[in-house]
Amino acid sequence: MKIVFLDADTIGNDISLAPIEAKGELTVYPRTPQELVDERIAGYDVVITNKVQIRKEHIDKSPSLKLVCVAATGTNNVDVEYAESKGVPVRNVAGYSTETVSQVTFMHILNLVGHGLYFDNYIKGGEYTRQGLFTDVSNPFFELKGKTLGIIAMGNIGRRVAEIATVFGMKVVYYSTSGTSHCTDYPSLPLDELLAVSDIVSIHAPLNKVTANLITYEKMKLMKREAYLVNMGRGGIVNEKELVQALNDGVIAGAALDVFEKEPISMDHCYIADLKDPGKLILSPHIAWASKEARKLLIEKLANNIF
Repeated sequence: MKIVFLDADTIGNDISLAPIEAKGELTVYPRTPQELVDERIAGYDVVITNKVQIRKEHIDKSPSLKLVCVAATGTNNVDVEYAESKGVPVRNVAGYSTETVSQVTFMHILNLVGHGLYFDNYIKGGEYTRQGLFTDVSNPFFELKGKTLGIIAMGNIGRRVAEIATVFGMKVVYYSTSGTSHCTDYPSLPLDELLAVSDIVSIHAPLNKVTANLITYEKMKLMKREAYLVNMGRGGIVNEKELVQALNDGVIAGAALDVFEKEPISMDHCYIADLKDPGKLILSPHIAWASKEARKLLIEKLANNIF
């Protein structure tokens, strides 16, 4: 069996591909521009992609193709419906990143509510030395205990985030983006009500027709002015320009994001170019899924998906 991995750089060179190599003859490309997809998948039985797009035209030109494996949970980079109509199954990997995404979620939450980056810069920038006091209480932070965490999408990751939140003594509510509330451990609320009562809103939803542009300026106006927004789902769920407007207008206190509508972002992106106070926004480069343990498990699950 001939297998090609189109964008192995997305997994990192510290993770062994041996489980996949055991399944057949593996060809690895660090990255693949879209214009080279047809050439690089020609003659292969199995194509592995993380973010490289596999569309109708690629499938039509690849008669040898028997399986597309996505090295991620989301499959929006593959024309799944068309592939399966041609007898080419598309298999993703689920459940490998629950712990790492939950951990990064709280990394961002704690930095937001605790002003961690501010205090680090306060010392390194010399202000701590100049002001002469042993402490700094000019930028107050609040405790998580007793606060309300509103989770958008209560899947595996949402549930784990909820479990961790309860350890901090937080109240948890959630909004089901599917319209069906399967979780009975926490109250399910309509979106507008969740936004209104939450001190922190954490998004863990996939991007689809329901969630696209879900969080707009008008929705953020429903939130408390001292509330924070965290997006660990997909960039297109939050309207990026309207988030900047909300932060500039003081509609919400701050936000933390691990995902963007187009990745990577450019240096003239509104998050960089248009934000008046950069301290209100914490960014990470889509790394929540990518602990070493999660990437190792991802490769193992990928290999298991190859028949």
